[in-house]
Amino acid sequence: MDPTNTSGMLSNPGQWKRPDEILRLQRLKQKQKALQARIQRPSSGSGGTTTVASGGSAPGGDPFAGNQKRKNPFSKNEDNGAKKLKQVNEPDLGGDESIFELLSKTTAKEVPNIEAPLAKPLETRFRIDQQQQLFVDPTAAPVVQEPVQIPCKHLPIHWSIKSRLRLVCKTAIPGNNLRTNQEASGLTSFVRCINLKDSSAGLDISPGARFYQSTLYWQHPHLPWLTLFPRNSKNNHAAVVLGEPERAILAKEWAVSFRNLFQLVRARQCPYFYVCANSFTVLFRAAGIGGRVETHALLTPTSRGMRAALKQEDIEFTMPMKKTAQVQDAGGGKQDLNRSGESGISVNNGSFSNSSEEQSTNTQLCDEDAGSEDDDDMEEEKWLESLGVEAEEIKKINYNQAKKVQHRECDDDYSDQSTVLIEGVECQAFFNFLLNAKSTTTKVGRLAGVPPTLLAPVSFVGATLRTLTTRSSKIRMEGQDYHSTELQGVILPHVMPYLCGLLTEMKDNFSATMVSVQNTAAFCKVSQKLIDDADKENEATASGDQVLWKENLSDSGLSELILETMCRASKDSVHDMERMVYSKEAGGYTWS
Repeated sequence: MDPTNTSGMLSNPGQWKRPDEILRLQRLKQKQKALQARIQRPSSGSGGTTTVASGGSAPGGDPFAGNQKRKNPFSKNEDNGAKKLKQVNEPDLGGDESIFELLSKTTAKEVPNIEAPLAKPLETRFRIDQQQQLFVDPTAAPVVQEPVQIPCKHLPIHWSIKSRLRLVCKTAIPGNNLRTNQEASGLTSFVRCINLKDSSAGLDISPGARFYQSTLYWQHPHLPWLTLFPRNSKNNHAAVVLGEPERAILAKEWAVSFRNLFQLVRARQCPYFYVCANSFTVLFRAAGIGGRVETHALLTPTSRGMRAALKQEDIEFTMPMKKTAQVQDAGGGKQDLNRSGESGISVNNGSFSNSSEEQSTNTQLCDEDAGSEDDDDMEEEKWLESLGVEAEEIKKINYNQAKKVQHRECDDDYSDQSTVLIEGVECQAFFNFLLNAKSTTTKVGRLAGVPPTLLAPVSFVGATLRTLTTRSSKIRMEGQDYHSTELQGVILPHVMPYLCGLLTEMKDNFSATMVSVQNTAAFCKVSQKLIDDADKENEATASGDQVLWKENLSDSGLSELILETMCRASKDSVHDMERMVYSKEAGGYTWS
């Protein structure tokens, strides 16, 4: 376009060109120049002569054709052989025939198979050879496979309190929309401790009534505006501040309920109950439960100060989860003693004896041990003074030693290892300790002045009947529809065996998922540890004593199936599980 001819452009707008047309013309010119350069490129022929396709001689063509570029003296030496090999392998793009040959060429360059070196060849168990065959490397470490769990006919018991339980099966579970007769029969059978399965009292024995019976429990105290379990619930932010008269009445009523519930356990009219305080939880169990021959209590978690308070009240206890220490006896052998370090009382994992002679002997041994420790300390101080050590340095040494001992004793505080077991006559002393201790009821916080929560499966003085929240829904998993029933609230240990016994009569397959309260998870671990540490004599007589223990607890309000599960002292009788699956075809329960 001539820039001087602007008047013609303005007078004739048809001569104007759009940007896309200008770009198209530029590309066309570039293609024409490239084509002319290929046509005018010299080709090597026979005799070394240079020919031109059309239009003029070689000198009239490209003036730089045939001239070589000046070599850079600072560049590295290049291999001319590699360049020549590259030029031979590359196809000639000088004409249209070579272009079509390039497009029609189907063979590709062969890429060499390069094997990366292995950093740690011994860690691999399997390798693949050149023929893609799998073989075992003998130099590698063996792969440990998890053993396949064999289904068990008996469901283990879980001694922790659960806050949520979810049951899933292919058919509906009668949990909601109960009829009036079903709800009334379930309530009556729970309050009167009647087994609807074997009942002849004219009550409704349908699965709905039996299911409703498992959703009830007893609690004291019950304040509707407060959530008393778990004690650290965030729903208590708008709590009403209690005055001194209200706190005194609550403490008096709680003492009556606690005393009555403890007497029921000692008389084997109640299998177990919980005392849930702000900083600790206690599980009282009757004789025969868990294979223990006497009434016992489990306290978790504990601290050095709490264990010192028990020692001050002359309450003997054991710490089953604490690591045992080996000491050398007088005969040169080694004994495993589980000592509560701060208490100075020698304890073991066995049961306490009731004989007064053995108790007096243990007391004398404790006094002798304490006296020998004081004598040793005095001898050490005298020995340091004889060496010329100043009194201030001796005090620093004693202070550092006491600090190390205290730090070692506090390592297990507020953990599962700090769980305390109290049995026999000491359990009565521990009851008096909780009844009179002021530290059981906090004076500050959201639950100031509210005594600990008592939870039991049977009725007692001052108890309030509570029920779990039940919700049913349909879910879809892996392309199949299932029915889900969820229970929320205080789910005591006897609920799970009861529901599983009910569902095994109606369903062929079902699964259960549960969520345990963290403060009570140690009860299951300690119960399992006590059974594992039982000696061979107790294991041999456990099967015979189980029948006697179950008969002694026949008036405790629970069915024979549940009592048999609680009194069983085998290795599979207690297990910490989060999920359980029942399959009638497989032959029992599996859990994880």
